Amino acid sequence: MLVPSSPSKRARYLRNRPSIETHFILYSRPRNSTMTDTPVAFFIMYLTIAASLVAMFVPGFGDSAVYHPYSVARGKRLHTLITGNLIHGGFAHLAFNMLSYYFFAFPLERVVGSVNFVLIYVCSMLVADIPSLVTHRNHRHYRTLGASGAVSGVVFSMIMYFPTAKMALLFFPVPIPAFVFGPLYLLYSYYAARSAGDNINHDAHLWGALGGILCTLALEPAQALVFFSAVSQQVL
Repeated sequence: MLVPSSPSKRARYLRNRPSIETHFILYSRPRNSTMTDTPVAFFIMYLTIAASLVAMFVPGFGDSAVYHPYSVARGKRLHTLITGNLIHGGFAHLAFNMLSYYFFAFPLERVVGSVNFVLIYVCSMLVADIPSLVTHRNHRHYRTLGASGAVSGVVFSMIMYFPTAKMALLFFPVPIPAFVFGPLYLLYSYYAARSAGDNINHDAHLWGALGGILCTLALEPAQALVFFSAVSQQVL
């Protein structure tokens, strides 16, 4: 399905309208996707699943693909900025990230188009890599992996387009408006990154989400006005 290009047509379309760490549910999800209308979302999902399975079962592949800030800071293993976001630490890690991806990536590609979807996903991925690079550039044994940062960017890009949609966490399925859920999640990620000892890269979630917002607004600045207009109508 082609995304209407004019604001009025897009508004009508929108009215018809979510690591083991990030698991969201989007309650008002659009119709099922096909390879024709969301080819990039399907490709990234299949690539991520395939890479993760290879990392789990092929010795040495995971070690070569995992994101290693110590090496990247020294101009080595730069490919891990991308490949580290494609592999996962186990079936549960992969399943939860792909579940969140399923709820959000396909409707987002239908809204923004395939090219912009790629830009948002990759931008979120790379921005999510920044805090680990800054914090752990001198920690030789630190490694991180998983698509959580990129998925967070997709989720928050969707929030920019559907601020009044209902969202919830998978294990706490109490739906609240996306424009309320988003700030709460950002605050939680900020707090958890500085206090939690759960071996989860909360900074990647936070920065990936911010990357998704910034990239969305860079590609379509007028969406900021649409967002605040929808929120104000909901609140007032």
